[in-house]
Amino acid sequence: MNELPTEAGRSEEKAEPERKKPDHDQEDAINKVFADFEIAYHNQFYKAFPNDGAKFRAKKFWLNKLRRFSPAQIIRASEELTSTQKFLPTLADMVETCRRDIALFGLPPVRRAYEEACLAPAPKADYDWSHEAVYLAGSAAGWSLLASEPESVSYPQFEYHYLDLCRQVVEGAELKAERPVPLPEHARTELSAAELRKRLRKMRKELGL
Repeated sequence: MNELPTEAGRSEEKAEPERKKPDHDQEDAINKVFADFEIAYHNQFYKAFPNDGAKFRAKKFWLNKLRRFSPAQIIRASEELTSTQKFLPTLADMVETCRRDIALFGLPPVRRAYEEACLAPAPKADYDWSHEAVYLAGSAAGWSLLASEPESVSYPQFEYHYLDLCRQVVEGAELKAERPVPLPEHARTELSAAELRKRLRKMRKELGL
């Protein structure tokens, strides 16, 4: 299988100073993506790239279009697609999956976030969440729903709110949950003068005074 050009092979190419050029790690990532696609989508892959020339041109094109993403994002996107898609992913699929990548923002995958929200002990506000988005998604979906409804009902609700929060984080929003402030252990309740007199009369009556 043809690999992308090495340093020597690139020496004759014209430089493009105005554009971010892919680095070696990105080239390695694209090579890995195509190798994984070849294994996962065997016949579909050979139909799309019937010879080394077609595969080489596709790699260069994909590398150019994906250069704004990190190698880690590219590889994670490939792993997600090969795990979830029955058909050979397109470049558009890769771009969209890279954009949805949330791991770089400290956000756990949806499934892990859902399990964390369901299993976190009460009081939820005091739990040490992996990310604020998990708490907010659980709160939006409803803690009682997560605790009482089957996964077929609760998971879609949680997923909807969580992915919306993830989108906000990726776009630069800072999430901040309004946590309820607990009352002091010995909270004092001030009684009105009338209520105090009423209680005194009741006490005297009970004591026969």
